[in-house]
Amino acid sequence: MPDTALGLWLKGLRQEKKLSLRDLGQRSEVDHAYIHRLETGVKEAPSEDVLDRLAQALAASKRDRDVLRHLARQTNVDPNILEFVRKDQSISADELQMLSTVVNRGTRADYATSLARIRRMMMDEDDG
Repeated sequence: MPDTALGLWLKGLRQEKKLSLRDLGQRSEVDHAYIHRLETGVKEAPSEDVLDRLAQALAASKRDRDVLRHLARQTNVDPNILEFVRKDQSISADELQMLSTVVNRGTRADYATSLARIRRMMMDEDDG
């Protein structure tokens, strides 16, 4: 099964903290094998309780918690978007949600341009 956005984000958070699967399992009281299945995409829809325990054990920021929740609810998010979002800490979970719905017909995704358009639209709504 291919990697999922949720699995990649979770694995990235775990690796940033330099935790093994077993370490995270012990800290979160979530079976390390289940965490592995989440990271590899075998499982895609953890409960809110499991997400909360994992986020707490990882000392995840509010943004990372929100991103985890979004990715758990929307299992079809393109994993390629995550590198862009991880590099730009200013991108909120709400912006990720909008960005992940943008369709790039026949062209390679240009996340920076799409994000700029989303932010302009949001500013126009606030002004209007």
